[in-house]
Amino acid sequence: MTGLLAIGLLFAASMAIGVHGVRATRLTTPDFLVASRRVTPGLNAMAIAGEYVSAASVLGLAGLMLKNGIGSLWYAVGFTAGYVAVAALVAGPMRRSGAYTVPDFADYRLGSEAIRKLCAVIVLVIMWLYLVPQFKGAGMVLHLVSGTPYWVGVVLAGAVVSVSIAAGGMRSATYVQGFHYVVKLLFIAVPAIFLVVHAGADARAEALRMDVSEWSRPLLDLEGSGQPLLATWSVLLATTLGAVGLPHVIMRFHTSATARAARRVAVGVIVLLGVFYLFPAVYGLLGRVFTPGLVRGGDTDTVTVVLPGEIVPGGWGAVLTAIVAAGAFAAFLSTSSGLLMALAGGLSHDLSRASVPRLRLAVAAGALVAVLLSLPARSVDINVAVGWAFAVAASTFCPLLVLGIWWRGLTTAGAAAGLAAGVCAATGAALASVLTDPGPGWLVVLLAQPAAWTVPLAFAVMIVVSLLGRPPEWAERAVLRLHAPGPAEAEGGP
Repeated sequence: MTGLLAIGLLFAASMAIGVHGVRATRLTTPDFLVASRRVTPGLNAMAIAGEYVSAASVLGLAGLMLKNGIGSLWYAVGFTAGYVAVAALVAGPMRRSGAYTVPDFADYRLGSEAIRKLCAVIVLVIMWLYLVPQFKGAGMVLHLVSGTPYWVGVVLAGAVVSVSIAAGGMRSATYVQGFHYVVKLLFIAVPAIFLVVHAGADARAEALRMDVSEWSRPLLDLEGSGQPLLATWSVLLATTLGAVGLPHVIMRFHTSATARAARRVAVGVIVLLGVFYLFPAVYGLLGRVFTPGLVRGGDTDTVTVVLPGEIVPGGWGAVLTAIVAAGAFAAFLSTSSGLLMALAGGLSHDLSRASVPRLRLAVAAGALVAVLLSLPARSVDINVAVGWAFAVAASTFCPLLVLGIWWRGLTTAGAAAGLAAGVCAATGAALASVLTDPGPGWLVVLLAQPAAWTVPLAFAVMIVVSLLGRPPEWAERAVLRLHAPGPAEAEGGP
Protein backbone atom coordinates (compact mmCIF):
# COMPACT_ATOMS: atom_id res chain seq x y z
CA MET A 1 0.00 0.00 0.00
CA THR A 2 2.91 2.33 0.78
CA GLY A 3 4.35 1.71 -2.68
CA LEU A 4 1.03 2.43 -4.36
CA LEU A 5 0.74 5.71 -2.43
CA ALA A 6 4.25 6.77 -3.48
CA ILE A 7 3.52 6.01 -7.13
CA GLY A 8 0.23 7.87 -6.87
CA LEU A 9 1.96 10.95 -5.49
CA LEU A 10 4.51 10.76 -8.30
CA PHE A 11 1.72 10.60 -10.88
CA ALA A 12 0.00 13.60 -9.29
CA ALA A 13 3.20 15.68 -9.17
CA SER A 14 4.06 14.77 -12.76
CA MET A 15 0.61 15.76 -13.99
CA ALA A 16 0.74 19.06 -12.07
CA ILE A 17 4.12 19.95 -13.59
CA GLY A 18 2.84 18.89 -17.00
CA VAL A 19 -0.12 21.25 -16.62
CA HIS A 20 2.34 24.09 -15.97
CA GLY A 21 3.98 23.18 -19.28
CA VAL A 22 0.60 23.21 -21.02
CA ARG A 23 -0.06 26.79 -19.88
CA ALA A 24 3.23 27.91 -21.42
CA THR A 25 2.71 26.03 -24.69
CA ARG A 26 2.01 27.84 -27.94
CA LEU A 27 -0.09 26.10 -30.58
CA THR A 28 2.67 25.93 -33.19
CA THR A 29 4.65 22.99 -34.56
CA PRO A 30 8.06 24.43 -33.51
CA ASP A 31 6.83 24.95 -29.96
CA PHE A 32 5.22 21.50 -29.75
CA LEU A 33 8.31 19.69 -31.06
CA VAL A 34 11.27 21.76 -29.79
CA ALA A 35 9.80 24.31 -27.31
CA SER A 36 10.65 27.16 -29.72
CA ARG A 37 14.38 26.41 -29.07
CA ARG A 38 14.32 28.33 -25.78
CA VAL A 39 15.20 25.70 -23.17
CA THR A 40 18.13 26.74 -20.96
CA PRO A 41 21.23 24.47 -20.92
CA GLY A 42 20.85 23.46 -17.25
CA LEU A 43 17.20 22.47 -17.54
CA ASN A 44 17.85 20.81 -20.88
CA ALA A 45 20.67 18.68 -19.45
CA MET A 46 18.45 17.56 -16.57
CA ALA A 47 15.60 16.79 -18.98
CA ILE A 48 17.84 14.74 -21.28
CA ALA A 49 19.31 12.83 -18.34
CA GLY A 50 15.77 12.34 -17.06
CA GLU A 51 14.53 10.79 -20.29
CA TYR A 52 17.77 8.84 -20.90
CA VAL A 53 17.85 7.12 -17.49
CA SER A 54 15.23 4.56 -18.42
CA ALA A 55 14.00 1.21 -17.16
CA ALA A 56 17.22 -0.26 -18.54
CA SER A 57 19.20 1.88 -16.09
CA VAL A 58 16.99 1.69 -13.00
CA LEU A 59 15.95 -1.96 -13.24
CA GLY A 60 17.71 -3.67 -16.15
CA LEU A 61 21.31 -2.86 -15.23
CA ALA A 62 20.99 -4.22 -11.68
CA GLY A 63 19.13 -7.25 -13.03
CA LEU A 64 21.87 -8.00 -15.55
CA MET A 65 24.53 -7.67 -12.85
CA LEU A 66 22.61 -10.17 -10.74
CA LYS A 67 22.33 -12.51 -13.72
CA ASN A 68 25.64 -12.05 -15.55
CA GLY A 69 28.02 -10.43 -13.06
CA ILE A 70 30.16 -7.32 -12.91
CA GLY A 71 30.76 -7.27 -16.67
CA SER A 72 27.23 -5.89 -17.10
CA LEU A 73 28.57 -2.51 -15.96
CA TRP A 74 29.81 -2.06 -19.52
CA TYR A 75 26.22 -1.09 -20.33
CA ALA A 76 26.56 1.89 -17.99
CA VAL A 77 29.93 2.78 -19.52
CA GLY A 78 28.46 2.73 -23.01
CA PHE A 79 25.31 4.66 -22.05
CA THR A 80 27.45 7.46 -20.60
CA ALA A 81 30.23 7.38 -23.22
CA GLY A 82 27.61 7.85 -25.89
CA TYR A 83 27.24 11.47 -24.85
CA VAL A 84 30.96 12.04 -25.34
CA ALA A 85 30.42 11.02 -28.95
CA VAL A 86 27.26 13.15 -29.15
CA ALA A 87 29.11 16.22 -27.84
CA ALA A 88 32.09 15.68 -30.14
CA LEU A 89 30.36 14.67 -33.36
CA VAL A 90 26.75 15.79 -33.69
CA ALA A 91 25.35 18.15 -31.02
CA GLY A 92 26.58 21.47 -32.44
CA PRO A 93 26.20 20.72 -36.17
CA MET A 94 22.74 19.23 -35.68
CA ARG A 95 21.56 22.39 -33.94
CA ARG A 96 22.94 24.51 -36.79
CA SER A 97 21.03 22.47 -39.37
CA GLY A 98 17.76 24.02 -38.20
CA ALA A 99 16.03 20.63 -38.30
CA TYR A 100 13.52 19.47 -35.70
CA THR A 101 14.02 15.72 -36.18
CA VAL A 102 16.45 13.25 -37.76
CA PRO A 103 14.25 12.92 -40.89
CA ASP A 104 14.26 16.74 -41.07
CA PHE A 105 18.06 16.64 -41.08
CA ALA A 106 18.14 13.98 -43.80
CA ASP A 107 15.85 16.15 -45.96
CA TYR A 108 18.03 19.23 -45.34
CA ARG A 109 21.28 17.42 -46.11
CA LEU A 110 20.16 15.31 -49.09
CA GLY A 111 17.02 17.04 -50.38
CA SER A 112 15.10 13.80 -50.75
CA GLU A 113 11.52 13.24 -49.64
CA ALA A 114 12.02 9.47 -50.01
CA ILE A 115 14.95 9.51 -47.55
CA ARG A 116 12.86 11.59 -45.17
CA LYS A 117 10.08 9.00 -45.16
CA LEU A 118 12.52 6.08 -44.82
CA CYS A 119 14.03 7.81 -41.79
CA ALA A 120 10.56 8.34 -40.35
CA VAL A 121 9.83 4.60 -40.59
CA ILE A 122 13.13 3.81 -38.84
CA VAL A 123 12.22 6.29 -36.09
CA LEU A 124 9.05 4.26 -35.47
CA VAL A 125 11.00 1.00 -35.27
CA ILE A 126 13.50 2.41 -32.75
CA MET A 127 10.92 4.18 -30.62
CA TRP A 128 8.60 1.18 -30.33
CA LEU A 129 11.52 -1.10 -29.48
CA TYR A 130 12.49 1.38 -26.75
CA LEU A 131 8.96 2.01 -25.45
CA VAL A 132 8.10 -1.66 -24.89
CA PRO A 133 10.59 -2.19 -22.01
CA GLN A 134 9.46 1.08 -20.39
CA PHE A 135 5.82 0.00 -20.27
CA LYS A 136 6.86 -3.53 -19.32
CA GLY A 137 8.75 -2.13 -16.34
CA ALA A 138 5.73 -0.07 -15.30
CA GLY A 139 3.48 -3.12 -15.33
CA MET A 140 6.02 -5.21 -13.45
CA VAL A 141 6.71 -2.66 -10.68
CA LEU A 142 3.04 -1.85 -10.10
CA HIS A 143 2.34 -5.59 -9.80
CA LEU A 144 5.13 -5.98 -7.23
CA VAL A 145 4.00 -3.13 -4.97
CA SER A 146 0.22 -3.52 -5.24
CA GLY A 147 -0.56 -6.95 -6.64
CA THR A 148 -2.47 -5.52 -9.62
CA PRO A 149 -2.31 -7.48 -12.88
CA TYR A 150 0.67 -6.74 -15.12
CA TRP A 151 -1.50 -5.13 -17.81
CA VAL A 152 -2.83 -2.46 -15.43
CA GLY A 153 0.58 -0.80 -15.02
CA VAL A 154 1.23 -0.99 -18.76
CA VAL A 155 -2.06 0.69 -19.65
CA LEU A 156 -1.80 3.26 -16.84
CA ALA A 157 1.71 4.34 -17.84
CA GLY A 158 0.68 4.64 -21.49
CA ALA A 159 -2.37 6.73 -20.61
CA VAL A 160 -0.59 9.14 -18.24
CA VAL A 161 2.35 9.78 -20.57
CA SER A 162 0.26 10.20 -23.71
CA VAL A 163 -2.15 12.66 -22.06
CA SER A 164 0.69 14.78 -20.68
CA ILE A 165 2.62 14.92 -23.96
CA ALA A 166 -0.43 15.39 -26.20
CA ALA A 167 -1.50 18.37 -24.12
CA GLY A 168 1.79 20.20 -23.64
CA GLY A 169 4.31 18.89 -26.16
CA MET A 170 8.02 19.47 -25.59
CA ARG A 171 7.54 22.13 -22.90
CA SER A 172 5.59 19.76 -20.66
CA ALA A 173 8.06 16.97 -21.38
CA THR A 174 11.00 19.20 -20.45
CA TYR A 175 9.63 20.27 -17.07
CA VAL A 176 8.47 16.76 -16.16
CA GLN A 177 11.71 15.08 -17.23
CA GLY A 178 13.88 17.53 -15.30
CA PHE A 179 11.79 16.83 -12.19
CA HIS A 180 12.02 13.09 -12.81
CA TYR A 181 15.82 13.12 -12.96
CA VAL A 182 15.95 14.56 -9.44
CA VAL A 183 13.37 12.02 -8.25
CA LYS A 184 15.26 9.10 -9.81
CA LEU A 185 18.61 10.12 -8.42
CA LEU A 186 17.33 10.67 -4.88
CA PHE A 187 14.94 7.71 -4.81
CA ILE A 188 17.59 5.29 -6.07
CA ALA A 189 20.66 6.74 -4.32
CA VAL A 190 19.27 7.24 -0.81
CA PRO A 191 17.93 3.66 -0.43
CA ALA A 192 21.16 2.30 -1.96
CA ILE A 193 23.28 4.05 0.66
CA PHE A 194 20.92 2.91 3.42
CA LEU A 195 21.07 -0.71 2.21
CA VAL A 196 24.86 -0.72 2.02
CA VAL A 197 25.10 0.48 5.62
CA HIS A 198 22.35 -1.82 6.90
CA ALA A 199 23.67 -4.92 5.09
CA GLY A 200 26.80 -4.87 7.21
CA ALA A 201 30.45 -5.51 6.53
CA ASP A 202 30.02 -9.28 6.16
CA ALA A 203 27.46 -8.96 3.38
CA ARG A 204 29.51 -6.33 1.55
CA ALA A 205 32.58 -8.55 1.74
CA GLU A 206 30.57 -11.54 0.50
CA ALA A 207 29.33 -9.55 -2.50
CA LEU A 208 32.88 -8.65 -3.44
CA ARG A 209 34.16 -12.21 -2.85
CA MET A 210 31.52 -13.59 -5.20
CA ASP A 211 32.82 -11.31 -7.95
CA VAL A 212 36.54 -11.38 -7.17
CA SER A 213 37.46 -13.48 -10.24
CA GLU A 214 35.23 -11.25 -12.42
CA TRP A 215 36.97 -8.06 -11.22
CA SER A 216 40.22 -9.33 -12.75
CA ARG A 217 38.48 -9.96 -16.12
CA PRO A 218 35.34 -7.80 -16.09
CA LEU A 219 33.74 -8.80 -19.39
CA LEU A 220 30.14 -9.55 -20.32
CA ASP A 221 29.43 -13.21 -21.08
CA LEU A 222 26.14 -12.60 -22.87
CA GLU A 223 23.65 -15.49 -22.74
CA GLY A 224 26.45 -17.84 -21.63
CA SER A 225 27.99 -17.50 -25.09
CA GLY A 226 31.57 -18.21 -24.02
CA GLN A 227 32.60 -15.17 -26.10
CA PRO A 228 32.94 -12.40 -23.47
CA LEU A 229 35.24 -10.13 -25.46
CA LEU A 230 33.00 -10.15 -28.53
CA ALA A 231 29.90 -9.62 -26.38
CA THR A 232 31.46 -6.70 -24.51
CA TRP A 233 32.70 -5.05 -27.70
CA SER A 234 29.30 -5.39 -29.37
CA VAL A 235 27.42 -3.98 -26.36
CA LEU A 236 29.82 -1.01 -26.20
CA LEU A 237 29.35 -0.28 -29.90
CA ALA A 238 25.58 -0.47 -29.58
CA THR A 239 25.28 1.70 -26.47
CA THR A 240 27.91 4.29 -27.42
CA LEU A 241 27.06 4.76 -31.09
CA GLY A 242 23.38 4.11 -30.46
CA ALA A 243 23.21 7.25 -28.32
CA VAL A 244 24.46 9.22 -31.34
CA GLY A 245 21.53 7.98 -33.40
CA LEU A 246 18.63 7.92 -30.91
CA PRO A 247 15.90 10.15 -32.39
CA HIS A 248 14.57 11.42 -29.05
CA VAL A 249 18.10 12.34 -27.92
CA ILE A 250 18.91 14.19 -31.15
CA MET A 251 15.53 15.96 -31.02
CA ARG A 252 16.41 17.34 -27.59
CA PHE A 253 19.43 19.28 -28.85
CA HIS A 254 17.21 21.27 -31.20
CA THR A 255 15.56 22.84 -28.16
CA SER A 256 18.80 24.71 -27.41
CA ALA A 257 19.18 28.31 -28.50
CA THR A 258 22.58 27.84 -30.22
CA ALA A 259 25.06 25.12 -31.19
CA ARG A 260 27.34 26.19 -28.33
CA ALA A 261 24.48 25.74 -25.88
CA ALA A 262 23.79 22.30 -27.36
CA ARG A 263 27.39 21.23 -26.68
CA ARG A 264 27.16 22.56 -23.12
CA VAL A 265 24.02 20.49 -22.66
CA ALA A 266 25.82 17.34 -23.83
CA VAL A 267 28.66 17.89 -21.35
CA GLY A 268 26.17 18.47 -18.54
CA VAL A 269 24.42 15.21 -19.37
CA ILE A 270 27.71 13.29 -19.08
CA VAL A 271 28.16 14.59 -15.53
CA LEU A 272 24.56 13.81 -14.51
CA LEU A 273 24.71 10.28 -15.93
CA GLY A 274 28.08 9.61 -14.30
CA VAL A 275 26.59 10.43 -10.91
CA PHE A 276 23.48 8.31 -11.41
CA TYR A 277 25.23 5.14 -12.61
CA LEU A 278 27.13 4.81 -9.36
CA PHE A 279 24.00 3.38 -7.71
CA PRO A 280 22.37 0.64 -9.85
CA ALA A 281 25.59 -1.34 -9.36
CA VAL A 282 24.93 -1.37 -5.61
CA TYR A 283 21.61 -3.17 -6.12
CA GLY A 284 23.19 -5.69 -8.48
CA LEU A 285 26.06 -6.56 -6.13
CA LEU A 286 23.88 -6.83 -3.01
CA GLY A 287 21.31 -8.80 -5.01
CA ARG A 288 23.86 -11.54 -5.63
CA VAL A 289 24.06 -12.06 -1.86
CA PHE A 290 20.47 -11.52 -0.73
CA THR A 291 18.27 -12.45 -3.75
CA PRO A 292 20.01 -15.20 -5.77
CA GLY A 293 16.66 -16.95 -6.16
CA LEU A 294 15.57 -14.29 -8.67
CA VAL A 295 18.00 -15.78 -11.19
CA ARG A 296 16.39 -19.21 -10.95
CA GLY A 297 12.93 -17.69 -11.26
CA GLY A 298 13.84 -15.53 -14.26
CA ASP A 299 12.83 -12.33 -12.42
CA THR A 300 16.19 -10.57 -12.25
CA ASP A 301 14.71 -7.28 -13.50
CA THR A 302 12.85 -6.99 -10.18
CA VAL A 303 15.95 -7.00 -7.95
CA THR A 304 16.00 -3.22 -7.41
CA VAL A 305 12.45 -3.27 -6.04
CA VAL A 306 12.68 -6.59 -4.17
CA LEU A 307 16.05 -6.03 -2.46
CA PRO A 308 15.02 -3.42 0.18
CA GLY A 309 12.43 -5.77 1.67
CA GLU A 310 14.97 -8.61 1.82
CA ILE A 311 17.64 -6.58 3.64
CA VAL A 312 15.35 -4.47 5.83
CA PRO A 313 12.19 -6.43 6.76
CA GLY A 314 9.20 -4.66 8.27
CA GLY A 315 8.04 -1.08 8.04
CA TRP A 316 11.30 0.53 7.00
CA GLY A 317 11.73 -2.06 4.27
CA ALA A 318 8.26 -1.20 2.96
CA VAL A 319 9.13 2.50 2.94
CA LEU A 320 12.39 1.88 1.05
CA THR A 321 10.57 -0.34 -1.44
CA ALA A 322 8.00 2.41 -2.01
CA ILE A 323 10.73 4.98 -2.61
CA VAL A 324 12.56 2.76 -5.09
CA ALA A 325 9.31 1.89 -6.87
CA ALA A 326 8.47 5.57 -7.27
CA GLY A 327 11.97 6.22 -8.64
CA ALA A 328 11.51 3.38 -11.11
CA PHE A 329 8.16 4.80 -12.22
CA ALA A 330 9.79 8.18 -12.73
CA ALA A 331 12.20 6.44 -15.11
CA PHE A 332 9.38 4.86 -17.10
CA LEU A 333 7.40 8.09 -17.35
CA SER A 334 10.23 10.45 -18.28
CA THR A 335 11.79 8.15 -20.87
CA SER A 336 8.40 7.34 -22.36
CA SER A 337 7.69 11.08 -22.67
CA GLY A 338 10.74 11.66 -24.85
CA LEU A 339 10.11 8.54 -26.88
CA LEU A 340 6.51 9.50 -27.56
CA MET A 341 7.57 12.98 -28.67
CA ALA A 342 9.94 11.50 -31.25
CA LEU A 343 7.36 8.88 -32.20
CA ALA A 344 4.74 11.56 -32.81
CA GLY A 345 7.22 13.44 -34.96
CA GLY A 346 7.86 10.33 -37.03
CA LEU A 347 4.18 9.45 -37.41
CA SER A 348 2.91 12.92 -38.19
CA HIS A 349 5.48 15.64 -38.81
CA ASP A 350 7.98 13.56 -40.80
CA LEU A 351 5.51 11.44 -42.76
CA SER A 352 2.92 14.11 -43.52
CA ARG A 353 4.19 17.45 -42.12
CA ALA A 354 1.00 17.63 -40.08
CA SER A 355 -0.41 20.28 -37.75
CA VAL A 356 -0.39 20.29 -33.93
CA PRO A 357 -3.80 18.52 -33.67
CA ARG A 358 -2.47 15.66 -35.78
CA LEU A 359 0.72 15.58 -33.74
CA ARG A 360 -1.42 15.10 -30.64
CA LEU A 361 -3.37 12.33 -32.34
CA ALA A 362 -0.05 10.70 -33.30
CA VAL A 363 1.02 10.71 -29.63
CA ALA A 364 -2.12 8.77 -28.68
CA ALA A 365 -1.78 6.34 -31.60
CA GLY A 366 1.90 5.70 -30.88
CA ALA A 367 1.20 5.04 -27.21
CA LEU A 368 -1.61 2.62 -28.06
CA VAL A 369 0.62 0.54 -30.32
CA ALA A 370 3.38 0.51 -27.69
CA VAL A 371 0.93 -0.69 -25.04
CA LEU A 372 -0.31 -3.50 -27.29
CA LEU A 373 3.27 -4.59 -28.02
CA SER A 374 4.17 -4.48 -24.32
CA LEU A 375 1.41 -6.77 -23.10
CA PRO A 376 3.00 -10.02 -24.44
CA ALA A 377 6.58 -8.85 -23.69
CA ARG A 378 6.69 -9.60 -19.97
CA SER A 379 9.34 -12.33 -20.34
CA VAL A 380 11.78 -10.19 -22.35
CA ASP A 381 14.71 -8.79 -20.31
CA ILE A 382 14.49 -4.99 -20.18
CA ASN A 383 18.12 -4.40 -21.13
CA VAL A 384 17.88 -6.85 -24.02
CA ALA A 385 14.97 -4.96 -25.60
CA VAL A 386 16.66 -1.60 -25.02
CA GLY A 387 19.85 -3.06 -26.48
CA TRP A 388 17.97 -3.85 -29.69
CA ALA A 389 16.78 -0.25 -29.95
CA PHE A 390 20.34 1.00 -29.46
CA ALA A 391 21.66 -1.48 -32.03
CA VAL A 392 19.16 -0.29 -34.66
CA ALA A 393 19.98 3.38 -33.93
CA ALA A 394 23.73 2.67 -34.09
CA SER A 395 23.29 0.85 -37.41
CA THR A 396 21.13 3.49 -39.11
CA PHE A 397 21.07 7.06 -37.85
CA CYS A 398 24.59 7.08 -36.42
CA PRO A 399 26.18 6.49 -39.87
CA LEU A 400 23.71 8.90 -41.49
CA LEU A 401 24.45 11.71 -39.03
CA VAL A 402 28.22 11.21 -38.80
CA LEU A 403 28.73 10.96 -42.57
CA GLY A 404 26.11 13.61 -43.33
CA ILE A 405 27.81 16.07 -40.99
CA TRP A 406 31.47 15.31 -41.67
CA TRP A 407 31.61 14.07 -45.30
CA ARG A 408 30.27 16.05 -48.22
CA GLY A 409 30.47 12.96 -50.48
CA LEU A 410 27.37 11.30 -48.99
CA THR A 411 24.74 10.75 -51.67
CA THR A 412 21.02 10.04 -51.53
CA ALA A 413 21.54 6.54 -52.93
CA GLY A 414 24.33 5.83 -50.43
CA ALA A 415 22.27 7.01 -47.48
CA ALA A 416 19.24 4.97 -48.58
CA ALA A 417 21.28 1.82 -49.12
CA GLY A 418 23.08 2.14 -45.79
CA LEU A 419 19.89 2.85 -43.86
CA ALA A 420 18.13 -0.13 -45.46
CA ALA A 421 21.08 -2.45 -44.81
CA GLY A 422 21.41 -1.30 -41.19
CA VAL A 423 17.74 -1.53 -40.21
CA CYS A 424 17.21 -4.88 -41.94
CA ALA A 425 20.36 -6.42 -40.47
CA ALA A 426 19.82 -5.17 -36.90
CA THR A 427 16.10 -5.96 -36.66
CA GLY A 428 16.55 -9.25 -38.49
CA ALA A 429 19.25 -10.32 -36.04
CA ALA A 430 17.07 -9.35 -33.07
CA LEU A 431 14.13 -11.35 -34.43
CA ALA A 432 16.37 -14.33 -35.15
CA SER A 433 17.68 -14.26 -31.57
CA VAL A 434 14.08 -14.55 -30.31
CA LEU A 435 12.79 -17.11 -32.80
CA THR A 436 15.81 -19.42 -32.88
CA ASP A 437 18.12 -21.10 -30.38
CA PRO A 438 21.66 -20.90 -31.78
CA GLY A 439 23.18 -22.24 -28.54
CA PRO A 440 26.42 -21.00 -26.94
CA GLY A 441 29.13 -19.51 -29.11
CA TRP A 442 29.79 -16.47 -31.25
CA LEU A 443 26.53 -16.76 -33.22
CA VAL A 444 24.32 -16.01 -30.20
CA VAL A 445 26.25 -12.77 -29.62
CA LEU A 446 26.03 -11.70 -33.25
CA LEU A 447 22.27 -12.18 -33.15
CA ALA A 448 21.41 -10.92 -29.65
CA GLN A 449 23.80 -7.93 -29.84
CA PRO A 450 24.49 -7.43 -33.55
CA ALA A 451 26.15 -4.00 -33.48
CA ALA A 452 29.64 -5.51 -33.88
CA TRP A 453 28.82 -6.30 -37.51
CA THR A 454 25.73 -4.24 -38.39
CA VAL A 455 27.36 -0.87 -37.64
CA PRO A 456 30.43 -1.48 -39.88
CA LEU A 457 28.07 -2.88 -42.52
CA ALA A 458 25.92 0.27 -42.56
CA PHE A 459 28.95 2.60 -42.71
CA ALA A 460 30.56 0.54 -45.49
CA VAL A 461 27.40 0.40 -47.61
CA MET A 462 26.81 4.17 -47.28
CA ILE A 463 30.40 4.97 -48.24
CA VAL A 464 30.76 2.49 -51.12
CA VAL A 465 27.42 3.32 -52.77
CA SER A 466 28.09 7.06 -52.34
CA LEU A 467 31.48 6.70 -54.05
CA LEU A 468 29.72 5.22 -57.06
CA GLY A 469 27.62 8.36 -57.54
CA ARG A 470 27.81 12.13 -57.11
CA PRO A 471 26.66 14.11 -54.06
CA PRO A 472 24.02 16.85 -54.44
CA GLU A 473 25.40 20.08 -55.87
CA TRP A 474 24.59 21.91 -52.64
CA ALA A 475 26.38 19.35 -50.45
CA GLU A 476 29.47 21.47 -49.80
CA ARG A 477 27.40 24.50 -48.79
CA ALA A 478 25.22 22.34 -46.55
CA VAL A 479 28.22 20.83 -44.76
CA LEU A 480 29.83 24.27 -44.41
CA ARG A 481 26.69 25.61 -42.73
CA LEU A 482 26.79 22.73 -40.23
CA HIS A 483 30.26 23.76 -39.06
CA ALA A 484 30.15 27.55 -39.41
CA PRO A 485 29.31 29.38 -36.15
CA GLY A 486 26.17 31.47 -36.12
CA PRO A 487 26.09 35.15 -35.11
CA ALA A 488 25.61 34.46 -31.39
CA GLU A 489 28.50 31.98 -31.32
CA ALA A 490 30.79 34.25 -33.36
CA GLU A 491 30.16 37.05 -30.89
CA GLY A 492 30.83 34.80 -27.92
CA GLY A 493 27.16 34.43 -26.97
CA PRO A 494 25.69 31.50 -25.09
